[in-house]
Amino acid sequence: MSSSDQPYIDPSEIALEGSAAERFQSREDAFWTGIRDAAGAPAMVLFAGMVGFGAMGKTNGFDVWFTTFTSLFMFALPGQVVLLEMAITGSSVIAIALAVTLTSTRFITMTVTLFPQFHHKDRNRSLYASVHLLAMTAWAISMREFHSIETKHRLSYFVGLGLICWLISVPGTILGFYLAGMVPPAITLGLVFINPLFFLLTFTEVNPWINRIALMLGCIFGPIFFIVDRDTSLLTSGLVAGTIAYFIDRKFLRKKAGIIG
Repeated sequence: MSSSDQPYIDPSEIALEGSAAERFQSREDAFWTGIRDAAGAPAMVLFAGMVGFGAMGKTNGFDVWFTTFTSLFMFALPGQVVLLEMAITGSSVIAIALAVTLTSTRFITMTVTLFPQFHHKDRNRSLYASVHLLAMTAWAISMREFHSIETKHRLSYFVGLGLICWLISVPGTILGFYLAGMVPPAITLGLVFINPLFFLLTFTEVNPWINRIALMLGCIFGPIFFIVDRDTSLLTSGLVAGTIAYFIDRKFLRKKAGIIG
């Protein structure tokens, strides 16, 4: 049989070789399962973070419309916080746009690692709409679950998961806005950081040890680089921790497992 006569095999389907029966019977089944998976702890954690953000907006003099629209149209809590902080200090629109763009560069790595795992028929222009649902929580859970989901059902699962997380952000922001002043500032700030903490805990469940090593190194280098330069500490600690974890994985872990060498 010539290579042209061979059936197409999606590379992202390789992880399911030898697996049991299909997890989902249809795209609708995958979609509603994604909604159910998001409706528990992920939605609650994101809701709490948006409550803290809404209170932050009210405390700093922004109206409910501006604060809520950032959650609806940006849906990126770190970028939303940067937007408010720079608007408070009177920064120019260009400076704010550049700063928010830099905080959103993490979506590049999320996109290039997650979206190639969709079925090749789903990797089309419609993904431009789906990408708005991409956030830390939806990405981490998808990366954890995709190995047990058939490629043809992964996009439906992701959309169900991300849709609930996106929609819950709006009422969370509104509630936080009107609860501002009733909750101590320390608790308000704590709510904002619940979502990143949940993301870290979720990602530790992903099987490859490289992820856990990167997280542990990030916890070590983060405070060190914060002391050196607080403005670039997050970017620098992530770059250094991720690079070291990559070399540990390539030089030791994979070689030990017999993947390399």
